[in-house]
Amino acid sequence: MMKKFEVTILGSSAALPTRSRNLPAQVVNYRDRLFLVDCGEGTQMHLKRNRIRMGKIMHIFISHLHGDHFYGLIGLVSTYHLLGRKEALHVYGPEPLEQIIRVQLEASETTLFYPLIFHTTQHTAPEEIFNDGRISVTSFPLLHRVPTTGFLFREIPHPRKLLRDVADRYGIPVGAFDAIRAGNDYVDEEGNCIPNGLLTQESAPVRSYAYCSDTGFYEPLADMVRGCDLLYHEATFMQDMLASAREKQHATAVDAATIARLSGANRLLLGHFSARYEDLQPLLEEAKAVFSQTELAEDNATYEV
Repeated sequence: MMKKFEVTILGSSAALPTRSRNLPAQVVNYRDRLFLVDCGEGTQMHLKRNRIRMGKIMHIFISHLHGDHFYGLIGLVSTYHLLGRKEALHVYGPEPLEQIIRVQLEASETTLFYPLIFHTTQHTAPEEIFNDGRISVTSFPLLHRVPTTGFLFREIPHPRKLLRDVADRYGIPVGAFDAIRAGNDYVDEEGNCIPNGLLTQESAPVRSYAYCSDTGFYEPLADMVRGCDLLYHEATFMQDMLASAREKQHATAVDAATIARLSGANRLLLGHFSARYEDLQPLLEEAKAVFSQTELAEDNATYEV
């Protein structure tokens, strides 16, 4: 059985909330380890609405410093304080973010009960910023008006699965199992080689999720998210507003679908929709004409990676 790896959309609107779409935020759940990605205004309410245990969030990733992506952060930080949080909270984002949050804490005369640890992301090249031995998070540059990064969540490759009955049949000692799981053949005391392919089988495929918001059309992005299972890509505009998209360094639904096709992604999830669109089906239709495995992100919906 595949271990849990899913994404819950807390907000899919761009810049302004609507009656049905909140500002950007989502939770990545990997084997019940929770990661918050962006934190627009109203994020706390949607965490509660989705019955997500806020206390299990230890790592928050902020893509850039446009308000719709981080104005909810100080409120969440303060709520953790009011609830008596003790565990460290790690926040990853552009360098000025720490000063912005510290100034607000100082202005409100708040001394946190828990460690708040900031990690600066850089927006010029991909960089691994988190790795716990089970999942890694890599930041990568996006094309936007301010320094912006996307985030790639990727499982750490699992060792090959040992076929214990076969190993026992060959009389292989337990002490050799780790080397065999690592892909090595086994050579017995008489020099006989037992190929690894007889002793193991492939483990479950490695899964990955890429978060790309905000960005204009940026072809190098395809290489940075190549082969991902689920690609979340902003689709602020329809194609008839291409000129505006280019000017503001946002993407159209067709742009997002093109990146999905070029990257070899398995599935595309469109998000970050302009508040001007009440009906999102036309965006979906434009994208599916380029990349058929496209879905619309819906607030309070959960998607398997």
